Amino acid sequence: MDIQSDRILIDKILAGEQLAFKELVEKYQTMVINTCKGFLHDKADAEDISQEVFIEVFSSLGHFRKEAKLSTWMYRIAVNKSLNFLRSKKRRQWIQSFEDALGWSRSDQREPSETIHPGVEMESKEEAMLLHNTINSLSENQRIAFTLNKYEDLSYSEIAEVMDVSVSSVESLIHRSKINLQQKLLNYYKNR
Repeated sequence: MDIQSDRILIDKILAGEQLAFKELVEKYQTMVINTCKGFLHDKADAEDISQEVFIEVFSSLGHFRKEAKLSTWMYRIAVNKSLNFLRSKKRRQWIQSFEDALGWSRSDQREPSETIHPGVEMESKEEAMLLHNTINSLSENQRIAFTLNKYEDLSYSEIAEVMDVSVSSVESLIHRSKINLQQKLLNYYKNR
């Protein structure tokens, strides 16, 4: 993603060229959705949050420092929007569990899947949920570094730029996140 072509694109957007923003969205949409999905683990939520990211990009583009990489700035926005969504979701889940305890909420009725054996589907969902919960249990900086590295395949230097930390800090965060994940998963399977 070329810095010079991004500068030209930004100038066109700021000059009011309507098709230029569409071009920016098309250029970065996959990156933004994948970044959000790496944190949210849900495609629909990731697509919703990616729309918020592009709204933020559009409204803040006048404040963007053009010497920085546009993709780095957009990664930061996507990470922050995703983490804010997760925090909000945790609050909603707490309220829901409180309402459930008081008997105030309705039960959620869903149709069973007809294509996959229920036992296989349940086991697969449990394993995915375990992995997502384990990743989400990492400290915020470890989770960001790990997700950008493993889900987005960013280099340590790119992650350092997104997180505004040194490369050695990123190396340490990813190393600690791997150790923590291994330990938590090992403990889970030992106690099964």
